[in-house]
Amino acid sequence: MELSSLSPLPLCYPKPSSSSTVSFLPFSDRTRAYFGYSVSKRATLRNSCNSAQKNFLHISRAHDHEPRCYFSPNEGLNRYCISKLYNLNKLSRYVVAKSELAGAGTPDASYSLSEVKLSLKVRGVCFYAVTAMAAISLIGFMIVAHPFVLLFDRYRRKAQHFVAKLWAAATVAPFFKIEYEGLENLPSHDAPAVYVSNHQSFLDIYTLLTLGRSFKFISKTAIFLFPIIGWAMSMMGTIPLKRMDSRSQLECLKRCMDLIGNGASVFFFPEGTRSKDGKLGDFKKGAFSVAAKTRVPIVPITLIGTGGIMPAGMEGVVNSGSVKVIIHKPIKENDPEILRQIARNTILDTLKLRC
Repeated sequence: MELSSLSPLPLCYPKPSSSSTVSFLPFSDRTRAYFGYSVSKRATLRNSCNSAQKNFLHISRAHDHEPRCYFSPNEGLNRYCISKLYNLNKLSRYVVAKSELAGAGTPDASYSLSEVKLSLKVRGVCFYAVTAMAAISLIGFMIVAHPFVLLFDRYRRKAQHFVAKLWAAATVAPFFKIEYEGLENLPSHDAPAVYVSNHQSFLDIYTLLTLGRSFKFISKTAIFLFPIIGWAMSMMGTIPLKRMDSRSQLECLKRCMDLIGNGASVFFFPEGTRSKDGKLGDFKKGAFSVAAKTRVPIVPITLIGTGGIMPAGMEGVVNSGSVKVIIHKPIKENDPEILRQIARNTILDTLKLRC
């Protein structure tokens, strides 16, 4: 978070007779020295994470004519005040948001930050309510079908993935539209392949499930502990992975090769985690080693828009927007390093061109 439009002012000064400071914290005492910022030198905060949306924050003027951050000769600078000053990103409760359209940023043109996010939080609550209801409604079909899936389709598990597709489509339909490009590049349902994609958001999983392909995701072992979702992942054949555990990583790669050898496909997010800033990270070599050793093609997929709707680290809000899924032509190469470079460059060039 950056401070702009602010000239240095003395840290402490006697309490003025009238309100001429900007409040930081809910403290007030008429016997102590106060400090703050002059109203004429209003502090403006800009959140770099939200700069793309052009939302700006400024600290509101006190309405009770009481500056609230104090200095006491006996107590020194209030500890809570120090904590807040060093953690400005946690001041949302005492900060108001101002739209650029509001003009000069007068109190009448300002509105509460909680009001700004309220509609997005409501959409987030509705999103999770819909996904929970859809999961509860469909999990029964997966449980009933699972014995037959294990008998007749142990590796691909098409029936379970079909139910997962219905769940994902029912969840995202009320909130955003998905556009597909390059569907003709998808291998046939029975052709094993290694799929890779950029990773921007929690919504990537929902988006990819709507493709209707029976590829096996790789997921942290902790996710399997969640009721219903964890059960569904197990029945779909999702591959568990313990991060930072080399033995688990080797077992994961062996499991992937075993699945491909039996006609199933696997899916990797080669960045390893969601991008915090929307930029494409480095690709790890695991997916490409699997593809090279099993001699199956790599299918690069570019996801556009999921990070804007539900940014990484902000899973409680759902912005409006649309998502585009671009499926690129399969790449077949025996050298995993060449595969890695081609796949990353393909996705990177698409992101630069379309974003």
